[in-house]
Amino acid sequence: MHTSPRAAILPVGVTVGALVAGGLLALSGAALADTASSTSGTRQEALLAAADEYHIPSSVLLALSHQESAWDGHAGLPSTDGGYGPMNLTDVTPAMLEGGGAGAAGRADLDSLAANPALHTLRRAAELTGLPVRELREDDTANIRGGAALLASYERELVGATPADPSQWYGAVARYSQAQQKQSAARFADRVFRTVREGASAIAQDGQRVHLPASPSVAPDRTQLGLLHLKETASTGTECPATVDCTFVAGSPVGRQVADRPANGIRIDTIVIHDLESTYDAGVAGLANPTNPASTHYVMSSSGAVTQMVPTKDIAFHAGNYSTNLHSIGIEHEGYAAHGAAWYTESQYQATADLVKYLAERFGIPLDRQHVIGHDNVAGPNSSLVSGMHWDPGYAWDWDHFMSLLGAPTSGLPGVPQQGSVVAIKPSFTDNVQTLEVCPSDDPTGQTTVCTKQQHQANFVYVRTAPDETAPLFGDQAIHGTGPGTDRVNDWGSTAQAGQQFVVAEVQGDWTAIWFSGAKVWFHNPGGVNTRTSYNVRIVKPAGAAPVALYGSSYPDKTEYPAGLGASTQAPLSMYSIPAGQAYVATQDASATDDYFPSSGAVVIGGKKMYTVQYNHRVALVYANDVIATRAVRHWENSGD
Repeated sequence: MHTSPRAAILPVGVTVGALVAGGLLALSGAALADTASSTSGTRQEALLAAADEYHIPSSVLLALSHQESAWDGHAGLPSTDGGYGPMNLTDVTPAMLEGGGAGAAGRADLDSLAANPALHTLRRAAELTGLPVRELREDDTANIRGGAALLASYERELVGATPADPSQWYGAVARYSQAQQKQSAARFADRVFRTVREGASAIAQDGQRVHLPASPSVAPDRTQLGLLHLKETASTGTECPATVDCTFVAGSPVGRQVADRPANGIRIDTIVIHDLESTYDAGVAGLANPTNPASTHYVMSSSGAVTQMVPTKDIAFHAGNYSTNLHSIGIEHEGYAAHGAAWYTESQYQATADLVKYLAERFGIPLDRQHVIGHDNVAGPNSSLVSGMHWDPGYAWDWDHFMSLLGAPTSGLPGVPQQGSVVAIKPSFTDNVQTLEVCPSDDPTGQTTVCTKQQHQANFVYVRTAPDETAPLFGDQAIHGTGPGTDRVNDWGSTAQAGQQFVVAEVQGDWTAIWFSGAKVWFHNPGGVNTRTSYNVRIVKPAGAAPVALYGSSYPDKTEYPAGLGASTQAPLSMYSIPAGQAYVATQDASATDDYFPSSGAVVIGGKKMYTVQYNHRVALVYANDVIATRAVRHWENSGD
């Protein structure tokens, strides 16, 4: 779930880590006042002042803020759930859903998705305090006052007053979660009051120190939960193989859509591998946050434990592209992409392999790298979002090993490839050591304090503009325009990854050229050491002399939507095309365009079909009528489909 530094929303690891950073826990107002002078900065003083102004037990307000943000203001930037400031006041915009986990660019229902009142607590806080919305977003003190005003309003509505006893605030805290299900609201409130009882201390990312002494005698009145009249969550069994330790925790209700895949005609044909950019517990808690507009089907721990968060029949907003979400199952992994090898354990690989094999058998998903992909391989849904698409699980996910565990290792003949053939990228992960630059913004653990060049075993080969080690790295058009690429760890544009398939454009000595992102790019491949020649692979090329447009989504034409259903829209990716004379591998069969409307359960199937092609490090989509499809066979003869 890692995001590029170019993305507008912080990586989940940054926010989720804030949601449950270890040590949660507690305090009484008098004790806080006694300790504030020795441990406080302006944030602790602001929390104490707001608690006093709105007659809230300071232990409750501090514990609530710790749960929501680990007392961090995030420099005025929105968290991954669209929350601002130490009180995580939400103000989710359609643009956030367009470019976040939903990837809902072009959807006609984007405004209604973002209109959920639970996603706009900041606006209500502005009404209560009279403070400008912008001030509540950008000023931590104002944000704390807004959160306090909101919490106090909930308490008055529930019990008619603002009592001094912390135990009488359980219902208001549960409502602050914005959860619509009783179990989710209770889980949130229980975590806050555990913090009240046990205490907490933290230094926020901006250096602010806040301390909450323990109040072990506080026993919250959990019966107040009944005053909220929330729905009971239906008991949900897990969908896991018997070989893994699997539990269920409901993911965010605004980060998913109830569906009936594949019975309703929506195919499930792709499994997407992610990493959390956080620990397992933090990731599960963050994705369960009721205001988080992202979710996932499964979360894997480094020890091999599994938490399912969304039923497979439902759509989880995990991939940053609605068309991908519609047809995929997302699997998050404990870990950090910049430190991948230290987190991607053998237990995790094996448990994930067992889960993927189970899902592939259930839904008829082919076990290959064209149907089991990384988050970093997902298409950007529109031109403006491509550069900020996620780059997890990153260089350190050993695709060759993982595919071998699936019983589907990269196959093909070894040896020097020939022009016109199809090659699968297959470097030896153990021997393929690449230089990468890692910068502080790439590493939410805080271990990287300055940009440093590092050498790591990697799952990719660098692609260059000429057959020479000194030639510039290829620069992806969405990231660099016409400029060269870089060896920055998050710069996916200059890398071809293990298992990906490309058409060979030329061979010169130890160098192989492939068609890649509309250009001829080169990688070092002495004796074919980094490739295998693939056969019976479908390739596509322009049907005429004009370049062929590529897309990031697969929606029906506007005229194909029934009356009363708003049509989603899409436009070609402006920086990409397939020029005449180039050819690319179609990773999946041509499939009908489609769309889904959760309010009615309607599925719209279009009359046109689109191929998914391996265009560069990412896939893209092309209309089947715009290309000629053939198959690469032995001796590189082509036969029509």
